[in-house]
Amino acid sequence: MSKKFEDKLKNAKDILDSLVSEDVDLDDALKLYKDGMKNLNEAQKMLDNAKNEFEELVQSNEAQETRKE
Repeated sequence: MSKKFEDKLKNAKDILDSLVSEDVDLDDALKLYKDGMKNLNEAQKMLDNAKNEFEELVQSNEAQETRKE
């Protein structure tokens, strides 16, 4: 997962644009679909990781605020 989140979404969009093109044969369409799904799944994992990290930061901040009171 070396690419950035935004790059993965752009790549998936580019693949979708290629898939709707009328000049894509079945074999190429299947490969494009698999590549697009891989990018979307990796982007979803990145989003989930960012969400978890954010939630941990919020909980840590709340715990620090509670100790100060």
